[in-house]
Amino acid sequence: MSQPNYPVGSGEMGQNEKLVHCDGNCWEGRRGRRAYENRVREEKRLRLKTPSELHLSQHPSTQAGRLSPYPRNKTSEMDADEAKSPSNTIVLEFKEDTALTEMMRLRVSSLQRSGQKRQDGERLLLPYEAVYRLDFAIQELNFSRWYFSLSGYGRVTITGICQHWTPDLTNLMTRQLLEPIGTFWRNAGDPEDSQLKCLEADMQEFGERIAELAKVRKVMYFLLAFKDGAEAANLNCSIEFTTEK
Repeated sequence: MSQPNYPVGSGEMGQNEKLVHCDGNCWEGRRGRRAYENRVREEKRLRLKTPSELHLSQHPSTQAGRLSPYPRNKTSEMDADEAKSPSNTIVLEFKEDTALTEMMRLRVSSLQRSGQKRQDGERLLLPYEAVYRLDFAIQELNFSRWYFSLSGYGRVTITGICQHWTPDLTNLMTRQLLEPIGTFWRNAGDPEDSQLKCLEADMQEFGERIAELAKVRKVMYFLLAFKDGAEAANLNCSIEFTTEK
């Protein structure tokens, strides 16, 4: 029976590499076999790590757009099955902190009345922004997906605030804002029932950052900006996590 030919080298066939025929027990045969096996394992590992395409589908309870980590060719029947969340998942809704929003608006109006300048590096609340929050009853979490709906058209951005901000004691500083930010939008010329657009890679990374920060805090604040016709009343936004076992 003929013996296999193994590539000799680093595991990737280059122009100067050759195939060596031997019984598999010689030094070059053993090295070639190991290189070949390592290359196969590496290719499998890379395929497993490749993130599947993200897309927006229907929220199981609110009919919201969902940023969901499965391929675009999934059927509506699969979407229905996805609505049956396993017991180790939790969905947290972004809720406006009206008291904190008002506190930051008063800060702006106070500076305007007195004619004073803001503190160096201070981040003031803009007229089209509001402060939202997430409360983490469970803190050991892994990011799963986004749920997002917006009636009509417009653009919404979500900016996270790091754990060093104590809003009752200190002003918000620009250095405390996290990157990347989350962005969803529907253009004015798009049909109202068209799929929302988003920056998918940023949303994935943003969700993972939130899960990381949840491990060291029980509440996290966000600045939500409503632009190009978007309104807070037309927004429904939440995020799904899986709990660590």
